[in-house]
Amino acid sequence: MVTSYHLPVANFSGVGALAEEITAYTDGGSRGNPGPAAAGFVLTDTMGAQLQAEAFFLGKTTNNVAEYTAIIKALEAAKGLGGKKVTVFSDSELLVRQLNGQYKVKSEQVRPLYKQATALINEFESCKVRHIAREKNKEADKLVNQALNLESDVEAKDESAEPNKKKVRLGVLISGGGTTLMNILEYIKTGRLNAEVAVVISSRSTVSGVEKAKKAGLDVKAIRKKDHPDINEFSNRIEEELDAAKVDLVVQGGWLCLWKIPQKYKNRVMNIHPALLPSFGGQGMWGHRVHEAVLAAGCKVSGCTVHFCMNEYDKGPIIVQRVCAVKNDDTADTLAERVFGQECIAYPQAIKLFADDKILVQDSKVKVKS
Repeated sequence: MVTSYHLPVANFSGVGALAEEITAYTDGGSRGNPGPAAAGFVLTDTMGAQLQAEAFFLGKTTNNVAEYTAIIKALEAAKGLGGKKVTVFSDSELLVRQLNGQYKVKSEQVRPLYKQATALINEFESCKVRHIAREKNKEADKLVNQALNLESDVEAKDESAEPNKKKVRLGVLISGGGTTLMNILEYIKTGRLNAEVAVVISSRSTVSGVEKAKKAGLDVKAIRKKDHPDINEFSNRIEEELDAAKVDLVVQGGWLCLWKIPQKYKNRVMNIHPALLPSFGGQGMWGHRVHEAVLAAGCKVSGCTVHFCMNEYDKGPIIVQRVCAVKNDDTADTLAERVFGQECIAYPQAIKLFADDKILVQDSKVKVKS
């Protein structure tokens, strides 16, 4: 029997939502060792949103069996969600040391579980097993105790997800193919981002991003720089459309034009840059020019930066940064593809922080509220 109950954990985004990078918090325990036992896990995505949380009543067994069962169940669930890179946390130091090859498994009862766990670990592109203090593993611990108290399996769903909470209204600015826009729409569609695109503004009328936006049923406005050569006139037209759409947050996705951001939109306009600012930014530094500069400088890492915009190219408080390796045989194309993979995670993460009112800007620096 599976019992559902409400647990105040991270936002529940639905088991059906795929997430390539997953963090798993696991726990297992026995009241008696051996005695009544249970194993549980909580899976979250890169934005901290809960993907899945379950606990399983195991009957009479030992702590070690329960801990290993929790790891196995978590890895199986992560695999089912499409996870490729997984970080697993357990508050059992012995288990972590065993799975990291630092301590031999001596128990005949545990050895088959150890083999099953290591086989699952090897199925992922990357899988790290790390120790976590018990006081930082409270949600998984709560699940396990609930299963023990009920003597049944449980599945946690979060009441704090606030399904009726007002969606943040986005105004998306594009100048090209609209790939960032499409990524944001995918996050919205799968329930991982509580937002809606109120208006799309394109600085060019014939780019493919315009057609994609129209096909998605979005309100699209073309405001071309060449039609408004005066920057004040150009900026005013953009502001008019954003105001008319009652936008909460402006998201620049491949937007290539400088416009004067009015005071009322201060810290309400985001941009993403395909490098780790403040390096490789400034006027003219966009697209492949950035990746070519990173390669020419011999950088070992690159990545992306989401920041609030100021009235200056690539300046403003940094909200989120994600990193990827620069490989010896990289070209601008291959590096761009890897960086874009990080952009697809970083931008929704920054938007979610804004939507959840977790961003505090002090002294031109962003602090994330706990």
